[in-house]
Amino acid sequence: MPGPLHGFRIVDLTSNVSGPLATMILGDQGADVIKVEPPEGDHTRAGSNRRGGFAASFLNCNRNKRSITLNLKHPEALRALKRLAATADAFVQNYRPGVADRLGIGEDAIRAVAPAIVYVSISGFGEKGPYAQRPVYDPLIQGFSGLATVQAGSDETRPRMLRTILPDKLTAITASQAITSALLARERTRQGQHVRLSMLEAVLQFLWPSDMASQTFADGALPPQEPASSIDLVYETADGYITVAVQTDRQWVGLTRALDQPQWLEDERFKSPRSRAENVDARLQMTQDVLIGRPSAEWLERLAQADVPCAPILTRNQVIQHPHVAAMEIVEEVNHPAAGPLRQARSAARFSDTPAAIRLPAPALGEHTDEVLGEIGYAASDIAALREQGALGTVK
Repeated sequence: MPGPLHGFRIVDLTSNVSGPLATMILGDQGADVIKVEPPEGDHTRAGSNRRGGFAASFLNCNRNKRSITLNLKHPEALRALKRLAATADAFVQNYRPGVADRLGIGEDAIRAVAPAIVYVSISGFGEKGPYAQRPVYDPLIQGFSGLATVQAGSDETRPRMLRTILPDKLTAITASQAITSALLARERTRQGQHVRLSMLEAVLQFLWPSDMASQTFADGALPPQEPASSIDLVYETADGYITVAVQTDRQWVGLTRALDQPQWLEDERFKSPRSRAENVDARLQMTQDVLIGRPSAEWLERLAQADVPCAPILTRNQVIQHPHVAAMEIVEEVNHPAAGPLRQARSAARFSDTPAAIRLPAPALGEHTDEVLGEIGYAASDIAALREQGALGTVK
């Protein structure tokens, strides 16, 4: 069975991570994603950790796509792109604000040939405001959004970056959901619209439910964020590390039983969720002092029997080999024609009737140029002429 987005065509002019990962999610769910690249290709094609001419970062953001090359500085390439857009349901770009208009592929130009298209603009800081025109990479958004101070645990502590590009990937997930919503609205209204989102907006929306409590109430002066515990939820055991998270009274009772510490139930500092939060450092240190005494496997078994939320802390090698990950079939092995055998995480959402799937490997640069142009009416001789004129670059 085809995926839930089978029959939708996405023209993808994005590069790096946030845009390509967004459109890959749509491709995993069945959309026909046409990746339009300049003759030199998406920047991530040049990344490290390579095999068979492909960088891992490119492979992991660009499966289930077809690649064509167009030199958008050439008028014939612009005509070809607009001809392709006329067959599409969505057009996605992540140029700096204003660049798409200067290239002749802004919303008005594309909507002139595709009136009902969903036009999508992904940016770093947004299309207006003093930071709109600044170049953006993930660490800048981590810093600007407050995420780095959230990670530090306190406004007074040295900020800390996450060791993963969360803003990029979160923006991708937000964009894919927004594009699908716009396509659903178009199915009902027969009208397209412009979807705009930025990495900054995605991260601030993401932070608000749990990390912006001090900023929520609007009356009075803005208060500083109270420091979080100086102790995180990584507990050292006799032979490794585990994590344990206790929220409810029932879980607290379970923890005291699993750790053989019944006297903690009589301690006034820990009688309620509120008092346990107020005395968090003491509570976490006491827990750590006990957990260090026995191996991880023993603690995890005792905690699970007491219905206390817990898990091992795994390395990247360990997690992909863990029996639970295997049972969930999260990691798939696929064969790439140039890069060879690959491990990749499958689409996270599982559809009972229209399954998402890894259908196509990440494409070589311009691999499908002739195929896609043929589908929109170009004869072989026309394509050869475009290539000779430099409209397609030098890659076939």
